[in-house]
Amino acid sequence: MPTITLGPWTIHTVETGAIHLDGGAMFGSVPKPIWSKAHPADERNRIALAMRCLLIEGEGRRILVDDGAGDKLEPKWAEIYGIDTTEHSLERSLAALGLGVDDITDVVLTHLHFDHAGGSTRMQGGVAVPRLPRAHYYVQRRNWENALRPNPRERASYMSENFAPLMDAGVLRLWDGPQKPWTGIEMFTAEGHTRGQQLVRVSGREGTLYFVADLIPTASHVRIPFVMGYDIAAIESMEEKRALLTRAAGEGAWICLEHDPRVALARPHAEGDDFGWAEQVAADAATLPARR
Repeated sequence: MPTITLGPWTIHTVETGAIHLDGGAMFGSVPKPIWSKAHPADERNRIALAMRCLLIEGEGRRILVDDGAGDKLEPKWAEIYGIDTTEHSLERSLAALGLGVDDITDVVLTHLHFDHAGGSTRMQGGVAVPRLPRAHYYVQRRNWENALRPNPRERASYMSENFAPLMDAGVLRLWDGPQKPWTGIEMFTAEGHTRGQQLVRVSGREGTLYFVADLIPTASHVRIPFVMGYDIAAIESMEEKRALLTRAAGEGAWICLEHDPRVALARPHAEGDDFGWAEQVAADAATLPARR
């Protein structure tokens, strides 16, 4: 799990398990012979994806960004989505850092789709309760409202047991637009994937890191036309991606890739009218490459 220090924050990537989703849906109009080179599909056309989160430690806080799918899915749906926690889970990854779920003080949810927020709750006596008992959770109000009344395309991804118990327990805070809740940490929205998705930027004298959730889910999605079929507004996603990559490349920033099974962090650079990666850091790397 790569670690980076930015200002007062020590940042770790945190693996919570694997998910397998339809490759065509992950790459939209991109032909299979192109995307399957980097992401070979199984007999059901699914590709292996990570559910990678971010842990930000410092100033008396341990802030988790997203928390994976959790373990509440019915066996039928867990099998359809290929949820696999045999190698990684949130608890085991935190334990590798000497921590447990009780140590998390804050959880920033980029959005409430089940593979990003399902780990927010667990079942206790047949009732869903907060999984991280000391944490306060944060999501954009627009995404909360979208999750309560989802459009037909997203209905299967918004499962109320993942987020309604947080509001019932009084631990969910709704944010309205961009935020700067802690030193050097800011939230900003990107709405092409789902309304009210929020992304995270952490900066310090050492540099900058972005957690981009489903705007750039894998390393392959650095290409502007590579947009998911899951996105509700593909053209909007492309515009948001171009703006973010332009900014990040200008800053020499790292980008944390939530769903890439092999690459945890990458540094973008412009390639003509498009973008590629100047550097990549493997999911199992312990350190970052030395700055040139």
